[in-house]
Amino acid sequence: MRGDQLARQWQLIQRLAKSRYGVGLDDLAEDLGCTRRTVYRDLDALMYAGFPVSSAKRDGKAFYHFVEGFQIGDAPFTADELLALAFSADLLQTLEGTVFHDSIQSALRKVRASLGPELATYLARLGESFRVLPGPHKDYAALRDTIGALNTAVLERRTVRMRYRTGSTGKVGDRRLDPYRIWYRSGALYVIGHDHKSDEVRTFAVDRIRAIEPTDEAFEVPASFDFEARTASSFGVVAEPAERVVIRFAKRRALYVEEHTWHASQAIARRRDGGIDLTLEVGPSSELRDWVLSFGADAEVLEPESLRAQVAEQHARAARRYEGSA
Repeated sequence: MRGDQLARQWQLIQRLAKSRYGVGLDDLAEDLGCTRRTVYRDLDALMYAGFPVSSAKRDGKAFYHFVEGFQIGDAPFTADELLALAFSADLLQTLEGTVFHDSIQSALRKVRASLGPELATYLARLGESFRVLPGPHKDYAALRDTIGALNTAVLERRTVRMRYRTGSTGKVGDRRLDPYRIWYRSGALYVIGHDHKSDEVRTFAVDRIRAIEPTDEAFEVPASFDFEARTASSFGVVAEPAERVVIRFAKRRALYVEEHTWHASQAIARRRDGGIDLTLEVGPSSELRDWVLSFGADAEVLEPESLRAQVAEQHARAARRYEGSA
């Protein structure tokens, strides 16, 4: 596998860097758990990447080492850590333009600068071998100041005033918020905290904040606030009391559903016809309803009856819309 090859080559780099007088081919093959021919190929790959690999013969045997004075730089990383660095930039694409993305990119540049030119080239090769393509996400490039203000308010525990556009109505109104935490889910950033208008703990989409300014008011996060417990029963970002939800999926969708973790509470039962029943302990929110609808006729809600009725009504409305169409 490509990952095994790169990890093995990184072990080879470390082995050569630690050896003052060189390492024999047989010893390298034993250390790396591979054949002599594989070691030859890996040595060629390192030389191609710019590593100054040299050899010297003693007693008729070749001993490999880096040329005298060569330093690989300050790189206290394992192979897995290097692989993670190689595609971490891809993982952060969804937050491009934010303080989170820019700060970590800056840290990565400092790490790369400490590697030296040879390791930097090697790291670039890793980046070409492993890619992470972001899924659907929101664009936060224009919200740098908003995110920065929220981040400061969370750390300093300061109330903020904001103009917020409500998702359900589209209306913009004034709110005062004690922001407890910023969190990221499914391609979007959210802030959760005490909303003074409703006097409740609410979740707000960061991209719907039209204006924000800090206040001099300090707040304390209540000891009763448990973020993990609050979000444990939510299928998305909407927190509702958990109920038993059972969804039946047709055979053609079974493998896809089985391959994913949709919620920590999920349980899957296989059916004789090849389909599956997915059981969740979550709030039957509109987010869950819309997710079920995305599977069309291949998903059927068995429990609870309230969610089943909502999905049925949406399907009926869709059918009416298509009636009589060409």
